[in-house]
Amino acid sequence: MQIGEYNELEALRQTDNGWYLIDEEKNEVLMPNKYIPENFSEGATIRVFVYKDSEDRLVATTDTPLITLNEFAYLQVKQVNNIGAFLEWGMEKDLMVPFREQPNKMQEGKSYVVRMVHDIATDRLFATARINKYLISEHITVSEKDEVDAIILDETDIGYKAIIENAHLGLLYKSETFRHLEPGDRIKVWVKKIREDGKIDLSIEPLGYEKIEPNAQKILNVLEENNGFLPLHDNSNPLEISGFLEMSKKTFKKAIGNLYKQKLILLEDNGIKQIKK
Repeated sequence: MQIGEYNELEALRQTDNGWYLIDEEKNEVLMPNKYIPENFSEGATIRVFVYKDSEDRLVATTDTPLITLNEFAYLQVKQVNNIGAFLEWGMEKDLMVPFREQPNKMQEGKSYVVRMVHDIATDRLFATARINKYLISEHITVSEKDEVDAIILDETDIGYKAIIENAHLGLLYKSETFRHLEPGDRIKVWVKKIREDGKIDLSIEPLGYEKIEPNAQKILNVLEENNGFLPLHDNSNPLEISGFLEMSKKTFKKAIGNLYKQKLILLEDNGIKQIKK
C-alpha cells in the first residue's frame, strides 16, 4: 500500500466509521463512510487514493487529488503560517511546503509548480518547489520526434521551460511557438532535439512530414468557421498567419500545398477558398 498514490484494495470489514480496506500484504486502511459507494460489500475491490488526514491517520478516499507522489503540478497557496505554505490539492487536508523547500518564500493566493515527495522518516507527504534536483539530464527516456506530455514551468526571454514526461527539462522557443503559454499549462509537445549536455529542445508542432496532415486539417477547420475563405496566401505576413492559425508560415505553405494537391482548396490572389464536396 503506497501513500500518495492510487491503490486497488479489497473491502475487509465494516465499522461505525467506515470500511477497512486491505492490500495483498494484509495492510489495512480506513475508508470513511462519506466515501463508500452504493452496494459496497465485503470482498469488493475499489481504487482509492491513500494519504494521511489532519489527525495524521492513514485514510483512503475516492476524491481525486490534483497531484500524486513523485509528480509535478501547478498548485495554489491557500495559507502561509509559521511552519510553511499550504497548497490546495483537492484533498481535505492541505499539502504543506516547508520553508526549506521554498527557493523563494511563497505567497498566499499565488500558484507554483511543485513536486510531491514522501518523507520516509516521518511517513508524511509534502511538496517541494526545489524541483531541479528531481529533473533528469542523464539517461534521457525520450527520443527525438516523440510526442510527450509537458507542464509549462517558467517563461524566459527566449522561450518557455517545460517539464516533460514528469522527468526532464525542455525548452519551447518563442520564435517557434506562436502562442502565449502560462506556468502550469499542460500541453502535448514533440521532442525536436536532444543535446549532448542533456538539454532538450521542444516543438509545439509535430515534426517532419507528420505535421502536414494535422495542420492541413486545422486549416480546413478554420475555413469552415470563416465561410470557406481565409485572406491568407504565400505572400502573407507570418504574423497574420500565426494570428489566424497559430502556425509558422513554412508550416502553412506545406499544409496548403497538401490541400491543393488533394483538390480541397483553391489558391486565389487574395486568399484560399475551400472546395465543397
